Amino acid sequence: MEPLAAAIDQGTSSTRFLVFNTKTAQLISHHQVELKQHFPKEGWVEADPREIMDTVHECLEKTCQKLAQLSVDVSRIKAVGVTNQRETTLVWDKETGEPLYNAIVWLDLRTQSTVERLITRTPSRSKNHLKHKTGLPISTYFSAVKLRWLLDNVEAVQQAVLSKRAMFGTVDSWIIWSLTGGRDGGVHVTDVSNASRTLLFDIHSLDWDPELCSFFDVPMEILPTVRSSSEIYGRMRSGSLAGVPISGCLGDQSAALVGQMCFEEGQAKNTYGTGCFLLRNTGTKPVMSEHGLITTVAYKLGRDKPACYALEVGHVGSSLGLSGPHDQRVGTRGLRPSMSETTALGAAMAAGAAEGVEVWSLNPDQLPEVTAERYQPQINTQESELRFARWKMAVQKSMNWETSETSSTSNGRQQGSN
Repeated sequence: MEPLAAAIDQGTSSTRFLVFNTKTAQLISHHQVELKQHFPKEGWVEADPREIMDTVHECLEKTCQKLAQLSVDVSRIKAVGVTNQRETTLVWDKETGEPLYNAIVWLDLRTQSTVERLITRTPSRSKNHLKHKTGLPISTYFSAVKLRWLLDNVEAVQQAVLSKRAMFGTVDSWIIWSLTGGRDGGVHVTDVSNASRTLLFDIHSLDWDPELCSFFDVPMEILPTVRSSSEIYGRMRSGSLAGVPISGCLGDQSAALVGQMCFEEGQAKNTYGTGCFLLRNTGTKPVMSEHGLITTVAYKLGRDKPACYALEVGHVGSSLGLSGPHDQRVGTRGLRPSMSETTALGAAMAAGAAEGVEVWSLNPDQLPEVTAERYQPQINTQESELRFARWKMAVQKSMNWETSETSSTSNGRQQGSN
């Protein structure tokens, strides 16, 4: 019987547990539960950390029940990986195990004034002041700004920090800590891909940076230990998979890069979910963009393995056509995997490949053959050039659109009040 590897895929709107064959990458079984989002104010987006864990446990147990119905022995599951919505920020009490506030979701906008205040504190008054270390702009998107808001506005968080009880983490840290024992010996860790999305992590030294923590006034003792994306962090403490190692951890977009087998420099993947995310593997050296792209740690598949980096187009919604970087045009072939669960697959691969588990080989010549549909450009060069020219014209016309529209509205109000 071939061994299996599983993945917890905790996303913005749902949680899933998926089990894969380690030799063929075939999806054996899975279960999904929707996750409620809370909108206490306009622009605020939260999730209940307890509900996140309830959905994790439900998905895990329901999948194991489905495996039993398929006459698949759950003892064949040799490793569990975690992949998660990135940047979503939690603080909890390590003594009680209780969250101190709802998770602030990655797309939450409450920290706009915090961002503006932080930018004015930089000598250059630039959002890119920390980019040489972090690869990221100072933005509402990243975890340190959300954590700063919690430290400034939630008394329970302030008191827990003062009494040395506070633990900070992104969703991966909360899940791993909870599953490995919680307040009874839970492991407080994150991986490099998630840490690189906080604005507190030096992507060159691959560790928390004291100067960055000082800039955001974040106490370093509340941060999780940073580990590679593929190693044994701890073991499941309860449920149908008690004793199984949790040995893979990747932010969702990094997990998709691994699941799409984009291990070579220059390979890229696009993922469509709550947003649209494009990552391009840049190899073992971080590449800084001059065109508004984000530099991030893609993965580090083992303690002694090098980190690989990626360039990323930041989250975009329906406005991708006009807001995406547009320094050059690519016409190129695309591939769409027939099995769409590549994010979970990437986490399962990392877990199965971990030292001490080693049921999934990541050697290029031993990777499973994943079938995919091929897409080629269907229009001729002349038509392509025409459409590209019209798109560039649209981009130019949209420049300063919001600013001019606001100004126009403001002038109208002034004229109306005279």
